Amino acid sequence: MSLGILTNVAATYAENNLNSTQNSLQNVLQQLSSGSRINSGADDAAGLSIADGLTANQAALTQSAQNAQNGVGLLQTADGALSQVTNLLDRAVTLATEASNGGLTAAQSTAANTEFQSILTEIGNIGSTTNFNSTGVFNQAAGTTFNLTDGTATGLTTITAAATALTATSIGGQAFTAADTLAGATPQASALTTLTAITAAISGVSADRGAIGANINQLNAAASVASSEEVNLSSANSAIRATNFGQATSDLAKFQVLSQTGISALAQANSSQQEILKLLQ
Repeated sequence: MSLGILTNVAATYAENNLNSTQNSLQNVLQQLSSGSRINSGADDAAGLSIADGLTANQAALTQSAQNAQNGVGLLQTADGALSQVTNLLDRAVTLATEASNGGLTAAQSTAANTEFQSILTEIGNIGSTTNFNSTGVFNQAAGTTFNLTDGTATGLTTITAAATALTATSIGGQAFTAADTLAGATPQASALTTLTAITAAISGVSADRGAIGANINQLNAAASVASSEEVNLSSANSAIRATNFGQATSDLAKFQVLSQTGISALAQANSSQQEILKLLQ
C-alpha cells in the first residue's frame, strides 16, 4: 500500500461512522427525553400514519361517550320531572275519588275542583319550564321524539326516547278539556269521567318513564362500550408511539461507547498521516 496525504481513507471511514453514530445517539436521546418513539415522520412513517389514525378514532370515541352521557342527563331530567307529575296525578286521583262518591257538598266539590285545576296548571308549568342545556324537554309536539346520538364507534347511530308534549291539556298522551272537572251541574258523574282521564294520564306518564328508563340503560351501555374501545385504542396507540425504555437505554449505552471509540479512531486516523513527516527528516 502506497503512502500519501491527498486522501485519508481511514479518516473518511472513521468520520462517516462517527456521524452515523452521532445521529443514532441524538435519536435515542430524543426518544428518552420525549417518551415517544416516533418524533417525526422519518422515525417510522408507517407507524406514524397508523398512530395518527388511532388518535383520531380515540377522539371520536371519547366524544361519543360524552354525547351518550349528555343524552343520559337529558333523559334523567325528563324522568325526574315526570316523577313529580306522577305525584301530582296521584293527588288528583284522591280528589277525583272523593268527588265521585257523592259525599261532598257543592262547596267541597268546588274546592276539590279548584285544587285539581291547580294541579293541571302546575303540570303545565313543569312541561314548559323543564329544560336541559337551555333546551325545553317537553315542549315538543305530541308524539315527536328526541333523537340522541349514542356512543357507538361511528357516533352516528340514533335512538329515540319518548318525549310527548306535557301541558295542562295534554298529560301522558291524555287530553284534558274544560269538561274534565270535579264540580259542576252531573258533579259525581263529572268526577268519575275525570277520574278515568287521570288514570289514563298516569298510565301514559308511566309508559313514557319506562321508555326513558330503557333508553337511559341503552345510552349507559353505549357509553361503556365506547369507553372500553377507547382504552383498547389507547393501548394500541401507546404500543406504536411510546419509547421502549429498556431498548432505548441499551441503545444509549451502545452509541455512547461507539461515539467515544469513533472519536478515538478518527483521531488515530488523522495522526497516522503525521508519520509521513518522519520520511522527510
